[in-house]
Amino acid sequence: MQPVLEVRATDGFALWPVAETESFGYMPLNGELTSLEVGTAVMNIAACNDIDPEDGVRPPRPADPVGSFLHGLLTLDTLFAAGGFQVTDSSTGVEFMPGCCNGLEDWREWHQVVEGSGQVGFGHDPDPLAERHGDAVRLTVDAERTDSPTIELPAADLRHLLAGAEHDLAGFLALATDWAESNLPRHDGPVIAALARALDLRVGSW
Repeated sequence: MQPVLEVRATDGFALWPVAETESFGYMPLNGELTSLEVGTAVMNIAACNDIDPEDGVRPPRPADPVGSFLHGLLTLDTLFAAGGFQVTDSSTGVEFMPGCCNGLEDWREWHQVVEGSGQVGFGHDPDPLAERHGDAVRLTVDAERTDSPTIELPAADLRHLLAGAEHDLAGFLALATDWAESNLPRHDGPVIAALARALDLRVGSW
C-alpha cells in the first residue's frame, strides 16, 4: 500500500523546478522523492485548489505569479489532493487504485474499514470499494463490474499497511518542509501548513 497523487503534465510550468510528468498518471508520495519530484507534487496539490476567489468570501489573488498560483491552497477552508492509496497484490499483480474525484485528504476513511464492519468507496470510473467481512477485508477494483478483480487480506494486515502508508505521507511532508524553505521562502510556513491539511497530517508529526 502506498499513497499516490494524481499528476498532470508539467510542460510550461516555470514557477519552480519540477520533474517531467504526463497527465493522468500517479506519483507515489514518500520520504525518498527527489527535489524535482517534491516540486511536482506541490505543483499538483496547488493546482487542485487553484480556484478563483468568490466576491467577498476570500481575499483577491495577489499580483505576483507564485502567490497567485498558491492562493487557493493558502486560502481555501477545504483542500483537495487528487489521489489516494494504491494497493498491489504481489502474488497476483492485481492493483487497487483510487478512482476519479478521490482525494488524499480523506485517507483516514480506510480506518472505518479496519475498525468497523462496513464499506467505503474511493472514487468512481473505476469504482474501487473496500469492505470488511469478519476478520478479512476485500478490495474490489471496480464495484460496477461483476467480474472485477479483488484483493483479500486479513484486517490486521491492512492495519499494518495503513501505518506504513501514513509513514510515507509523513516522510513526504518532511521533505516538502525542507523543499519549501529553499524554493518558497516567502510562503514556506503557510504552504507546509496547507499541505499538512491537504494530507490530513499534523505539522511536525514525522
